[in-house]
Amino acid sequence: MKLTFYGATRSVTGSCFHLATGGKRVLVDCGLQQGRDERDNEVLHFNAAEIDYVIVTHAHIDHSGRLPLLVKRGFRGEIFATRLTAELLSIMLLDSAHIQESDAQWENQKGKRAGREPKEPLYTAEDVLKCLKLVKTFDYNEKFEICEGISCRFADAGHLLGSAFAEIWMTEGGVTKKIVFSGDIGNVDQPIIRDPSVITEADYVVTESTYGDRYHEGDGEYIDGLAEILDETFAKGGNVIIPAFAVGRTQELLYFFRDIKKRGLVKSLPDFEVYVDSPLAKRATEIFSGDLTGYMDDEAKALILDGEHMLCFPNLKLTQTTDESRALNDDMTPKVIISASGMCDAGRIRHHLKHNLWRPECSVVFVGFQAEGSFGRRLLEGEKKVKLFGEEIVVRARIVNFKGMSSHADLEGLKRWLSAYNPKPQQVFAVHGKADVILSFVETLNEMGIEAHAPEYTEVYDLLTNTMERAGYTPERKSAADYDPPVFSELKRMGERLLEVISRNRGGANRDLRKFTEELKALADKWDR
Repeated sequence: MKLTFYGATRSVTGSCFHLATGGKRVLVDCGLQQGRDERDNEVLHFNAAEIDYVIVTHAHIDHSGRLPLLVKRGFRGEIFATRLTAELLSIMLLDSAHIQESDAQWENQKGKRAGREPKEPLYTAEDVLKCLKLVKTFDYNEKFEICEGISCRFADAGHLLGSAFAEIWMTEGGVTKKIVFSGDIGNVDQPIIRDPSVITEADYVVTESTYGDRYHEGDGEYIDGLAEILDETFAKGGNVIIPAFAVGRTQELLYFFRDIKKRGLVKSLPDFEVYVDSPLAKRATEIFSGDLTGYMDDEAKALILDGEHMLCFPNLKLTQTTDESRALNDDMTPKVIISASGMCDAGRIRHHLKHNLWRPECSVVFVGFQAEGSFGRRLLEGEKKVKLFGEEIVVRARIVNFKGMSSHADLEGLKRWLSAYNPKPQQVFAVHGKADVILSFVETLNEMGIEAHAPEYTEVYDLLTNTMERAGYTPERKSAADYDPPVFSELKRMGERLLEVISRNRGGANRDLRKFTEELKALADKWDR
C-alpha cells in the first residue's frame, strides 16, 4: 500500500499523486505544471497505460490539465469526478487543448524556417474528447467501489463548483487504511457554493497549503464596497474594468452584481451594463446557470425557490467574438467589463486596460491574487506608466484591490479543517504551496500536535507501516529571473524572428541594409529604458 508524490511537492501547481494497492494503480489528480513550477509537462514518471483509475478532485487545470496527455499515452481506465466537475472539465480541457495546439503551431512555423523537426502539441481536442468519454460521475457523499479493495467518497470542498475532498479506503492483506486528499480547500462564505465540509476520520491526509502562512485580509463583505466604486465611477462617466478568472470568480461577481441591482445600490446609473468578455467565462457561466441540485448553498437555493436567477439581471451581456470585444471600447457609455486573464498577463483584458487605464474617470478593480511580476501586481504596486501593445500608457485610473476575496482557505481555515480529525491522522502530507509556505505550515501543524511533513518529488510512502520507503528530491525550478510573463515571452520570440530576418538579408543592397539599420535603431531608441 504505497503513496507516491508526482506533483505539487513544495510547489503550487501540477497536483498528481499515485496510490498502489492490491495490484491496482490509482492516480489522484493529474494537473499541469504552470508558471515557475513548470519543468516539463510532457514527462510522466510512470507508465500511463499501467494506471487503472483516476480520481479528480476538481476541474482547475493545475489539478486536471494533463488528463488528456494521460489518455494520449495509453490510459484507458475510468476517471471519477463529481457531476459538475465533469461539466467544467468539458470546457476547460478543450480550452487548454486549443492553447496547446496554438502554441505548437506557432513553434512549428518558426521551427520550419530553422529546419527543426515539427513539434506535437502536448495534446489535442481529439485527445480531450477521448478523455471525457472515460469520465464517470458520482454525487457528494455517495460512497462507491472503484474495484475490489478500493472505495471512494466525494465530500464538498467548497472551493469551486463541483470541487471535492476525495475520501479513499484501501484494504490489503486484511488491513484497511483511509486516506483523504483535500484537492483545494475552499474559503468560507463564498456565494453559490457551500462552505467546506468537515471530515473527522482518516489515517492519512494529503492537504493543500496555498495560504498556509497567512490570513486573508478584509472582512469578507464585498457588495457595499463594489456598489460604492460603481456609483462613484459611473457618476464621473467612467468604466469599471475587472480582471477576473473565467471560471469561478467571474460567476461570483455576477452573483454580487445581481444583488447590487436588486437592492438599487448604484444611484448614479441604476441600469448599468455588465459585460462578460471571455468566451471561456461565457461557457462557464452557462454551466453555473444550469442544474446545480446538490451543489448550492442555502442562500442560492432560496433564490431559485423564489423564482430568481442567480446570475441573470437586466443589461448583463456576454460577448463572444473579437469584434464584439473591440466594440466595447468604442462605446463611451459607462459600463462594467469583466474579462480574463485574472492577472492581466494575456487575453482580452489587456485591450480594455489600454483603452481605460489613462482615463482618470475609470476604475480597475482587482478581485484575485496577483502573482509577483505579473502585470496586475505592477499596477497594484503603483506603476505610473505601463507598456501595452507597443504603446506607453499613463496610469490615471483608480486602482482598487479587494483583499481577501479568495477561493482558498487561509491558515485559520486550514487549521480548522485539520483540527476536526479525531483522532489525529497518523501523518499529514502538506503539498500545493510555495516551498517556504509549506515548511511554515508543517511547523504550525507539528506545534498543534499533528504529525506532518512536506514530501518531495517522487517520494514513496508506505501506508501500512507509516514509514517513508524512498526519499524524493526537489526538481530544479525556474528562478524569478528565468520566468517570463506570456506577453514578454512573445516579445522575445519576435526578437528571435528579427534575427532570422536579419540573417536572410545578408548580401542585400547597401541602400536597403542601411535603411533597415536606421529603422531598427529608431525602434531600439524608442524602447530603450
